[in-house]
Amino acid sequence: MEPGVNRFGGGVTATVLYPVVAIALLIAIILILFLPRKYVIVPLLLATFVIPVTGQVVVVGGVHFTALRILVLFGCVRLMLSRFSSPKGAWLGGFNPIDQAVTLCVLFDTLSCLLLWMEWPAVINRLGTLLDALGGYFVLRFLIRDQEDLRRAIKVFAVIATVMAISMIREQVTRQNLFWQGTLMGTSTVRDGSIRSQGAFQVYLMAGAFGATLLPLVVWLWKDGRSRIVAATGVISSAVMTWTSGSSTPIGTYAAGLLALCFWPFRKQMRFLRWGLAITLVGLHLVMKAPVWHLIGRVDLTGSSTSYHRFMLVDSCIRHFSDWWLIGTKNNANWGWEMWDTSNQYVSYAVSGGLATLVMFILIIARSFGRIGAARKLAQGDFKQEWLLWCLGAALFAHVVGYFGVGYDSQMQMAWFALLALISVATSEAMRPAAVHLQNPGESQLASSSLIHA
Repeated sequence: MEPGVNRFGGGVTATVLYPVVAIALLIAIILILFLPRKYVIVPLLLATFVIPVTGQVVVVGGVHFTALRILVLFGCVRLMLSRFSSPKGAWLGGFNPIDQAVTLCVLFDTLSCLLLWMEWPAVINRLGTLLDALGGYFVLRFLIRDQEDLRRAIKVFAVIATVMAISMIREQVTRQNLFWQGTLMGTSTVRDGSIRSQGAFQVYLMAGAFGATLLPLVVWLWKDGRSRIVAATGVISSAVMTWTSGSSTPIGTYAAGLLALCFWPFRKQMRFLRWGLAITLVGLHLVMKAPVWHLIGRVDLTGSSTSYHRFMLVDSCIRHFSDWWLIGTKNNANWGWEMWDTSNQYVSYAVSGGLATLVMFILIIARSFGRIGAARKLAQGDFKQEWLLWCLGAALFAHVVGYFGVGYDSQMQMAWFALLALISVATSEAMRPAAVHLQNPGESQLASSSLIHA
């Protein structure tokens, strides 16, 4: 947050909604309420990622409703109506360990912020954030219930990436962003003579991160063979979005996802690889003059990166542990030069919600990897199922790497939640046969152990 900017209200006191945005929002709301459930994911994701975040807001009684918040609100209405009218559960697999960790992470973050700021604007702001986060997550869990929904969601993401890639290429040529604040034109960000395209995203980092983390999913869609054209455009658009964002974080994230895909032949040796990586990092920390996280400051893939700032964020956060561990801190700007800019998701959660929130966030990641690993073992021999789970794991790994250089908000938070929903669906379906077998005595201990550890 920049100095002088209102943390809780953003300075916007009146409704600002351009006609084209209002029409798109209205159409999306109608479709969300009346389309068959399996198709609702299409207008929800399209409207979420194509309608610009900045500058479009409806103010009612001093409460700010962004386009995303309005979409999530009506998604929750659809969820409630469907829950009351259907005997089936609201989401596949019930309230699973990932759901629990997400819920606790959001609640801890909200409670910590309220205790930290003790201001009425903070209450209003955090209630809105609570709706965006928990509402958005569980709406996506409700809409993505099986592999057909999973496939449909990834296809929509590929279409969104194609639209954004075209827009971002145009930015490189004209230095004008058609999506900026939903207005006619906007000037693109330029650093050291390089244009950093952002499309409809809040900043270029999130635009690049969206494209980079999408790669493993569209690769799976290509291999699936049922939507080759959409998958091919998605693969190309993923690379275009990553490159035209002009930032090291998206490029590193893209490389992480690609590297994870390449480790497919070693999927049965991942335990040894993980331990090898951990031992290597500990060894480097012992022999390096600087702490091992100083390696972050040496990453510059574009020649104009602020990687040293990322290192200082992590280093300052660790050194000021006593400032934030309980309920976060509002004094991180005093840690050093531009320490108000928490361009690191891990540091961001530490600053806003304290140790409990950070632990819950890491638990989300750990449980997601754990469920993927357990489900892949149960699906061993079923190439299609194993490959789907591996690609989801690769996308998850890409997000984990990307989090070191960008803090997610609004649209990218929805992309993250969508991935968690995809993981819940894929792992639940892989575990379902094992759950049936476990009802009979004498079944294999492998299934039992996998389910317990999931």
